[in-house]
Amino acid sequence: MSEPESFESIAIVGGTGALGGGLAMACARAGMTVFIGSRDGARAAAAAAEIAAATGASVTGMDNVACAQAGDIVAVTVPAASQVATLESIAAATAGKIVLDTTVPLVPPKVARVQMPAEGSAANRAAAALGSEARLVTGFHSVSAQKLRSGEAIAGDVLLFSDDVAARAAIVALAERIGLRGVHAGPLANSVAAEALTSVLIGINKRYNVPEGAGIVVTGIGPRADASA
Repeated sequence: MSEPESFESIAIVGGTGALGGGLAMACARAGMTVFIGSRDGARAAAAAAEIAAATGASVTGMDNVACAQAGDIVAVTVPAASQVATLESIAAATAGKIVLDTTVPLVPPKVARVQMPAEGSAANRAAAALGSEARLVTGFHSVSAQKLRSGEAIAGDVLLFSDDVAARAAIVALAERIGLRGVHAGPLANSVAAEALTSVLIGINKRYNVPEGAGIVVTGIGPRADASA
C-alpha cells in the first residue's frame, strides 16, 4: 500500500465556529500551518491570533474564499443552513484540492431526530455545489469540538467517506496526525449513515447526560484501517 498524500497546511472555512475552531487548534498543535476563514475576515483574524498565541503555530485569519485558496487541503465546518452557499462561493478555489466537508443536516429545533435533505445527504449537496473538480471527502460528523480544542483524548473513531480513495486516505492520515483514529468507511454514498447517526448520538447525549459528546468506536480492526474498500 502506498503512503497517503501528506500536506503541511490546512484551510478551515467556517473556522470561527465550534468544530472549525477545535479542528484549527488541533491542527496547529500538530505543527501544521493553519488558515482560518470566515465571512467576517476580522473575526477570522481574531480567532487565528488566539490559536497562534496558544500553540506557537502559524495561524492566519481571512475571508472564506481567500482561505480556501491558501490551504493545501480545505475543511468546511459550517452549519447545514450555510453549506451550499459556502461551498458554491469557494468552488473555484478548491479545484484539484481535497475538500473535507463536515456538514450534518441538522434541522433545529429537533436536532436529535434524523431529517435528511431532499438530495438524500449533505454529501450529495456538497458534491453538487463543488462540482467534479474538487476531491470531496466527508467526515468528522460526530467528533467532539470541545475535546479537539482542549487536546483531551477522543475515544471515538472518525468515519471518512469518499469515492476518491487516495483523498480519503489523506484525511485518514490527517485524523491520525491530530491524535484520532481515521477509519475508511467507503464511498461518498455511505456518508448518509454517519450523517443520520449524528442525530442519534445527539439524542444519546441528552438522554444519558454526556456533555462531551458520545462517539462511535469500530471494533475488530487494528490501529489503521485498510484503504481498499
